[in-house]
Amino acid sequence: MSGRVPIAAAVWSGRAACLAVCLATCLAACLVVLLVVVSGPALGADRSAPKRILLLHSFGRDFRPWSEYALSIKAALEQRAPWPLDVQEHTLLTARFNNPGPEEPFVDYLRSLYTGVPPDVVISIGAPAARFAQKYREQLFPHTPMVLTVVEERLVNRADLTDNDTVISVQNDFATALDSILKVLPETKTIAVVIGASRLEKFWLDEIKRELRAFEGRVAFVWYNELSFDEILKRASVLPPHTVLFWGLMSVDGIGVAHESDLALRSLRGVANAPIFSYQEAFFNGYTVGGPMHSIGETSKKTVDAVVRILTGEKPSTVKFAPLQLGSPKYDWREMQRWGISESNLPAGSEVLFREAGVWETYRWQIAMIAAVILIQAGLISSLLYERRRRLVAEVESRQRLAELAHVNRYAAAGELTTSIAHELNQPLGAILTNTETAELMLKSDSPNLVEIGEILSDIRRDDQRASEVIRRLRSVLKKTPFEIVNIDLNDTVRETISLLSAVSDGRRIAMRFSPSSSVLRVKGDPIQLQQVILNLIINAIDAISQADATEREIQVATARSDAFAEIRIGDSGPGIAPADVRNIFEPFFTTKPHGMGMGLAIVRTIVEAHGGKIFAENQSSGGALFTIRLPIVQ
Repeated sequence: MSGRVPIAAAVWSGRAACLAVCLATCLAACLVVLLVVVSGPALGADRSAPKRILLLHSFGRDFRPWSEYALSIKAALEQRAPWPLDVQEHTLLTARFNNPGPEEPFVDYLRSLYTGVPPDVVISIGAPAARFAQKYREQLFPHTPMVLTVVEERLVNRADLTDNDTVISVQNDFATALDSILKVLPETKTIAVVIGASRLEKFWLDEIKRELRAFEGRVAFVWYNELSFDEILKRASVLPPHTVLFWGLMSVDGIGVAHESDLALRSLRGVANAPIFSYQEAFFNGYTVGGPMHSIGETSKKTVDAVVRILTGEKPSTVKFAPLQLGSPKYDWREMQRWGISESNLPAGSEVLFREAGVWETYRWQIAMIAAVILIQAGLISSLLYERRRRLVAEVESRQRLAELAHVNRYAAAGELTTSIAHELNQPLGAILTNTETAELMLKSDSPNLVEIGEILSDIRRDDQRASEVIRRLRSVLKKTPFEIVNIDLNDTVRETISLLSAVSDGRRIAMRFSPSSSVLRVKGDPIQLQQVILNLIINAIDAISQADATEREIQVATARSDAFAEIRIGDSGPGIAPADVRNIFEPFFTTKPHGMGMGLAIVRTIVEAHGGKIFAENQSSGGALFTIRLPIVQ
């Protein structure tokens, strides 16, 4: 602040002039002190006021690889931001579908949320979110800085960038990724490329083909973009030797079915007989072998750098970063062991992670102590204790592996329920849509019938509850939980499982009849795993009847009490079990299905025996197979 004191030296005397200057100086000093007193709390308030950050997802909050970038960015922001943060997240979702529908309702929703209270920074994750943010900037956030991150350089819309934008882009180098595969596995003859059929995936399919033309003389390519994911799984399980799978993305398969990328990749890894490679770090731990990949940490660091610099006053257009390239190769030691990959084949500068420590590295102190005890006390007692400890560890690991295997088996079974689930959801959702449109038309009339509108709302509530029940049943089956023993009513468990499968049996024109016990059958067990047992047996029965093309198509399920045991009997009208197969039907890897793995009934028997029960298989005199499960009743 500055001020002027007009002094007419010709009029005032020297003493008067000095007095005026002193008064002006004092006044200026008082104003400075007052400004400091007033602005001090305001500055402190700015420091303590939360910064509102809008995180806009392209495909969903849990859709890999972008979800991993979002988690890393949020964690880094919490660590580095000097202000409290209010992070709000929204999902675009339309990029996951070939026919996404209009975006205006989502725009209206965001406008209603942020009109008058815009966020301090908008962070878009992925190219679709960046496109959306740029397209609707003027309607939603005309003056808000935007950080467009995790956008491939070829998809950056630089024509619409403003001075309020910062871009953190990445650059896919498929040629480098493929070259590293051929160095790691030089005997590779075929590369099967797994990628979906959405608009974004079609763009990347063309780019991959263009970049890989230089390799056409060295290796053959197989493209899975036009196949259903079920067909991809079938082909991946019978790949010829010296074949590798290259994972791109799977949001929509060749027949238009939407998928979660990490779940799809997990299913692929579970059946594939060849190693899987990818250029995305989000799919590295437990999914793929490795190679040069985009670093989530490096991208997140630069994104947070940009956000902090912008929030501290720097102009977004001055915050610039070069496109991020693929990082140094990283490989999963566990996958290398699985596929017999030698470390000598890895490119120079490669990092091997998840290496399991040797026995001496893990138990050096224990071994030393046991050796000392052996020397002092003749070693026999210590040896027995050591063996006992190993046995307990093996039992714990065995249970964990059983739980993992059972969970994978539930997902496999759920794949066969896709049609059933879609059918059961489409009916109530279609009814809700019809009733909603009817109510809208009635409300537009001059004298709407409120009684009929009330009945329509009642129908909508009923259909909504029906759809919620379908989702609840599916979620309970697929839920991954540790083995948990509780008291359950066996009749309810069986009834709920049958309801989940009713649409499948109806679709194949198979009658399913349930005869529950007249008395309550209380047993101790894990309800999810017992549901899995019943689910597997009924699906097997449905398959048996369908393959035999029987004239009598019926499945009988009954529960009853037999002394101190509860029994579940599942019989079908199929061709029955071949006499030579009855003894081996529960053995691992024994199957009568053309494409079966032979683990379903083995898992069923293991679960039943873990509950203290037994399972029997036999042929009925009237034809068809009969499975009987006996579980101890809670006294």
